Amino acid sequence: MGNNGWVTRPAASRAPRLDQVCAAAVEVARDSITEVDPDDVGEHVKAVAEGDRLVTHYFECRLAGYRGWQWGVTVTRVPRSRAVTVCETVLLPGSDALLAPGWLPWQERLKPGDLGPGDLLPTAPDDSRLTPGYVMSDDPAVEEASWELGLGRPRVLSREGRADTAQRWYDGDHGPHAAISTSAPPAARCGSCGFYLPLAGQLRQAFGACGNFYAPDDGRVVSADHGCGAHSETLVETGETPVDELRTVYDDSAVEAMSVSRAPGSVESAEPAEPYGHP
Repeated sequence: MGNNGWVTRPAASRAPRLDQVCAAAVEVARDSITEVDPDDVGEHVKAVAEGDRLVTHYFECRLAGYRGWQWGVTVTRVPRSRAVTVCETVLLPGSDALLAPGWLPWQERLKPGDLGPGDLLPTAPDDSRLTPGYVMSDDPAVEEASWELGLGRPRVLSREGRADTAQRWYDGDHGPHAAISTSAPPAARCGSCGFYLPLAGQLRQAFGACGNFYAPDDGRVVSADHGCGAHSETLVETGETPVDELRTVYDDSAVEAMSVSRAPGSVESAEPAEPYGHP
C-alpha cells in the first residue's frame, strides 16, 4: 500500500477575510430591513465576515419587548464587482437578550396543585411509577388485601414509584427538615405521637397520617421523624408560684398586762418535787 498522504492532506483552514466593499455597505443593509419602521432599527453594532465576500451587519433592535435583540443583514457580491446584494435579514437575540423560557412538554410543566375540578390528567401507558396489577407489586400488604377482598387494580405502584413517592414526601413540607419540625422539641416526633396513624405495607416503616385536629398536618402524610408542638405527650411545665409571706407584726399597744396569782397549794419551782409514795 503506497503512501497517499498527498491525496488525503487536509486543507488548511483560515479565518474568512472581511471584504471591505461588503463591510462598507452599511446603509444598503439598513435599508433592507423593511419588516418594521426605520425608527425600530438602531445603531450599527458590527460587521462580521462569514466567508469570502460574505458579511453580516448587526443593528440594534428598538422594538418594544425585544431588549438585547439585534437585526442581522447578510450581504455579498460577485467577484470583481462592487455591487452589493442582500442575502437575508433576521432578528437574533444578543448575549443579554430577554428570552422566553425554554419549551417543556405539558407533563413536565405540571406542578402540584395545578389539577382543578373537572380537569383530566391521563397517565402514560409506560409510566415507570406503575406496574401491571397482575405483576407482583413487591408489597405484601397490597397483595394480601387484593386477595382477601377479591379486588384488583389494572396497575399498582412499582418499586420505583414507591421509592420516588417516599423520597418526595421525606424531602417535602411534612418531612423532618420542615420548619415546623426543626422548631419542635427533639422528643416531639410523629412516630411516638398518639395521633400518628401508620400507613400499610412497606411505607409503614417511615410514614403515617396525622390525626390531630389541632395539628397543622392534620389529614396529611408525615414522616415518622417529622414533628410539631401538638405532640400527644407534650406537657407544659407549670412552675409553682411562690407566695410572699407577710411579716408578722405585733401591736404591743393592744396587749394588756395582767398579774397572775398562784393557786392554793402550789409549790415554788425551786423546791424539790415530792415523792409520790405508794402504800
